[in-house]
Amino acid sequence: MNAKTPTRRVVIIGGVAGGASAAARLRRMDEFAQITLVERGPDVSFANCGLPYHIGGEIADRERLAIQTPASLRSLLGIDVRALTEATHIDRESRTVTVVERTSGQVSQLPYDRLILAPGAAPLRPPLPGIDRPDILTLRSLEDMDRVKHKVESVSSVLVIGAGFIGLEMAEQLVHLGKTVHVVELQPQVLPALDPDMALPLAHELVRHGIQLRLGTAVVAFESGSRSDAPVCAITSQGERLEVGAVILSIGVVPESRLAKEAGLALTPRGHIAVNSYLQTSDPLIYAVGDVCATPDLFTGELTNVPLGGPANRQGRTCADHIVLGDRALPYPGSLGTAIVRVFGQTAGVTGLSEKRLRALGRTYQTTLVAGSSHASYYPGAESVTLKLLWDADSGDVL
Repeated sequence: MNAKTPTRRVVIIGGVAGGASAAARLRRMDEFAQITLVERGPDVSFANCGLPYHIGGEIADRERLAIQTPASLRSLLGIDVRALTEATHIDRESRTVTVVERTSGQVSQLPYDRLILAPGAAPLRPPLPGIDRPDILTLRSLEDMDRVKHKVESVSSVLVIGAGFIGLEMAEQLVHLGKTVHVVELQPQVLPALDPDMALPLAHELVRHGIQLRLGTAVVAFESGSRSDAPVCAITSQGERLEVGAVILSIGVVPESRLAKEAGLALTPRGHIAVNSYLQTSDPLIYAVGDVCATPDLFTGELTNVPLGGPANRQGRTCADHIVLGDRALPYPGSLGTAIVRVFGQTAGVTGLSEKRLRALGRTYQTTLVAGSSHASYYPGAESVTLKLLWDADSGDVL
């Protein structure tokens, strides 16, 4: 491989789902490409969805979450992996990326023929009084997971702010650890991605397992708690004071698009990098994949962001194909937002447009709700299943 002049130089900023998938696909498509993957943290490819389950002990072996390591990507795929290295500047005119090694402070320039941006997104930390307390944690990386796991081992109560997918998974795992768990959600329902009628059984399941659930409630400030075992106090919009041992913020993410903005690339109003169906940005030599980008919606064609691992993996493969094949590559078709979550004895999945979203779009649709069993009810082990189906009233297409 090294005996031949590289066919193309590709620099990838960020690993995990989108960046690592792009790197692996590029190597399969082009044996001689010079691929450099720059990752700010120590881990280049890990299973984000498994983080709560290691904290709760359901996934005991931490190493099972590391899909690939810098060493394995180097040895298996011949990729130049620069972990603990931060990209600080993109020079589109000279086609170079400035990077800084975080341990040594050494600065260098990486030339590229094609550049892939996959820096992901950062957990949202709103500017609330007391938000920077060390007891208030987020969960986005393996390093975050280690901090949360260490913290919750020494406390008896935890407040989870946000009842989305990660928030509910964390709440479940904390109950398994024997903690007193509070969940606060700004919306009037859990799992805002679902319609209210489909989310209601999950709320009942949380309460049935002892979780103290507060819906339609915000946390407006943090103060010191009055007890040594509850060092942080969260003040809610209802005036309630919740004193707990730790707080886990799970209220959403913001795209890590600073580099793209400084390089003059087009962004959406919410700060995501705008891309076309081949994941090209406003600079055709630069691609963006994963949580940082907004792709055309499958139904509406509008640019939208779906911060999930499945779309990020497919986007990484799509842009790699386009780098090698050009317009012969298959375009990214758009995301359906497919997701699934287990909440104790209940499991909920969603894909496509919800009824809330269809109403917001002004779309005409029909809906039906079916309640049945997973198999014949007289046979042991049958579970109840509720299916909500939405379709276009004119074409009959499932939405």
